[in-house]
Amino acid sequence: MSRNQGRPMGPGRHQHMVVGDKAKNTKGTLLRLLKYLKGHTLKIVFALFCIAFYTIGTIIGTRMIGVAIDQYITVLDFAGLAKLCFGLILLYLFSSFFTWLQSRMMLQIAQDVVADLRKEIFVKFQTLPLKYFDTTTTGELMSRVTNDVDNISAALNTSSSQLLQGFLTIIGIFVMMLSMSVPMTIVTVLSVPVMLLATKAVTKRSRKYFSQKQERLGQLNGYIEETISGLKVVKVFAREEKELEAFEEKNYALLNVSIRAEIFSGMIGPIMMAINNATYGIVVAFGAVMMVMTNTVTLGMISNFTIYSKQFTRPFNELANQINTILSAIAGAERVFEVLDAEPEPKEDEDALVLENVKGDVVLEDVNFSYEAEHPILKHINLYARPGQTIAFVGPTGAGKTTIINLLTRFYDIDSGKITIDGKDIYHLQRKSLRSALGIVLQDTYLFTASIRDNIRYGRLDATDDEIIRAAKLANAHEFIRRLPDGYDTILTDGGSNLSQGQRQMISIARAILADPAILILDEATSSVDTRTELKIQGAMQNLMKGRTNFVIAHRLSTIKDADLIAVINHGEIIERGNHEQLMEKKGFYYRLYTSQFKQDAV
Repeated sequence: MSRNQGRPMGPGRHQHMVVGDKAKNTKGTLLRLLKYLKGHTLKIVFALFCIAFYTIGTIIGTRMIGVAIDQYITVLDFAGLAKLCFGLILLYLFSSFFTWLQSRMMLQIAQDVVADLRKEIFVKFQTLPLKYFDTTTTGELMSRVTNDVDNISAALNTSSSQLLQGFLTIIGIFVMMLSMSVPMTIVTVLSVPVMLLATKAVTKRSRKYFSQKQERLGQLNGYIEETISGLKVVKVFAREEKELEAFEEKNYALLNVSIRAEIFSGMIGPIMMAINNATYGIVVAFGAVMMVMTNTVTLGMISNFTIYSKQFTRPFNELANQINTILSAIAGAERVFEVLDAEPEPKEDEDALVLENVKGDVVLEDVNFSYEAEHPILKHINLYARPGQTIAFVGPTGAGKTTIINLLTRFYDIDSGKITIDGKDIYHLQRKSLRSALGIVLQDTYLFTASIRDNIRYGRLDATDDEIIRAAKLANAHEFIRRLPDGYDTILTDGGSNLSQGQRQMISIARAILADPAILILDEATSSVDTRTELKIQGAMQNLMKGRTNFVIAHRLSTIKDADLIAVINHGEIIERGNHEQLMEKKGFYYRLYTSQFKQDAV
């Protein structure tokens, strides 16, 4: 079992991910993206039929213009010309109808593919280990789910249909021109290699800048998300100017690379236009010479070839116009696939056990763990919690207290040693059943944008309203909920920002009570509230802790005086253990922590 993990940054802290300017696998990305079209074969075939009808109609319509010049206009046959014009009108009306049909079909295909991609990304998020989210900003991930996927949608919706239409146009016009005049056809298509060489030269540079643009956009989104989330801190420390400077640096980095990308991609249009106009003039001049000297070319044919020359090169022009969208889509698809290819949590064994009828007997045996191989975080941790006991972890910041919790929940995997619950190795258990047996109340609670009722019900989705109210009462939350204008139907916004920290904590405790876990983990659950609120929360936690095995990370040591065992952790090792009285008698590390905190509280 591979247990090498990256160091997490913890809640509320983010690391802006910088992606190197590595070469991109354009061909592989396109082939992979095309696989998402497999379930839409019939729709694609129908869209191709519509595109083919429109293309054939356009080609035939152009040829009919030449016929009109040679057979009706030059001989002043207005009756025949009227009939031909009527036929042209019908042909173009039908072509327009089929164009609308294919546009609608391609739009539906594009939206279906985008919906599938977003679903696949969201499903992938559920399988990724915690370390992935600890080392990647929320803004970066959101950029991939929104901006990058939208770029893919735009390319599938417009660029793909234009490319298909262009391909059929090139073949159809080429065949039609050959049937009319081989020399004129050769002159017309001579411009194509020049266009391809020009396109290749420009896109080689612009592709790199479009990839960098997507990366810088993700970094900027991550920074904006982080700054908005910490806006209170920014204002308290009057760091608006500093944040503005940092924003401008990232914004201008995005601006500079965006300008380069747009400049190079924007060069293609004018280059194509110049080549087009030159081809137009050459075709007219050559056709005139052929008409005078060989009499094998008519005025109508010259008219046809001038139109066909533009129609033949139009797909290349459209490719030039769509190059921004296509390159952005390729870069976006690569970034999306990076998420989809990220290493998920290790697969469970097929014979993984279901943890049932949990008593709460927890053992950590010689556990060692490091986020980075050279920097061990936990060293030779041995701990035994009997069912119903309360185990408290104390120690300085960074000592490894929260890391032990992350290992119990298998958010991270140990390097060596063994962790068992009721005698079963947690690495032989199904993660879902393991985590269902654990209840966690964190210092930084998270509440969803939903009603208070639904936030509490998140602990057990089949809970009744009466059970929800009972859990709220045990959490000392019922009274303040009842006084809210909409009571339990009050909608919480932005992680519960319309409630106080203590109220959010009590709702979190109610959620844990409703889940009824056999093992409870409290991570400094009262460190961010006032004394009065702390007493209410402590009362709620006492109700929650009854009859369970409890692990408590304590910030205020006065809250864990009644713990059955206090483990003092420093530099990743348990340096003292015992109950409050025993540790105070030793007058060691715990004694110094407690007395220093007591003096601070007294002041």
